[in-house]
Amino acid sequence: MAVPFLRKFPVPIVSALLLGGADQATKAWAVRTLPLFELRDVVPGFFGLVYVRNTGVAFSLLSNLDPGWVHPFLILATVLAMGAVLAYIAVLPCSGSAPVGLGLILGGAIGNLIDRARLGYVVDFLDLYWRDHHWPTFNVADVGITVGVVLLLIDMVISPKETGDASRPAADR
Repeated sequence: MAVPFLRKFPVPIVSALLLGGADQATKAWAVRTLPLFELRDVVPGFFGLVYVRNTGVAFSLLSNLDPGWVHPFLILATVLAMGAVLAYIAVLPCSGSAPVGLGLILGGAIGNLIDRARLGYVVDFLDLYWRDHHWPTFNVADVGITVGVVLLLIDMVISPKETGDASRPAADR
């Protein structure tokens, strides 16, 4: 007999594996193809490719701190966050955009964790900019995490809400 909550995992896990694989493949391409710190314009004035090594977290936060404690801390924080996502999948109703969103968040975390554990930094290479204003360089894992969060927010807004009033019969709710 299968445990019912295990049926909730295929969509998030497949989403996570697809994103994690795409992330690692694009990072391998970037490392092989792009010179470190050299911008290659793709859409001049808006989008380019530049290989950078991010030792911090989003927007390079914490990158100026001692890697002796920051590196293990970030690995532990990522593993704990992944555990929280898996626990949330186990209790979440399996509907709407949330399973895919959680899978994308998990896949993004996996992609960046692989880099951090293997290399000691995360490979970033996507660069959005306008004139001299650059958004912090990012990668496919970061895109997946962002899209995953947006899907979760959409699911929260449009999914039917429980009233929480268990004293009334379901037909009256």
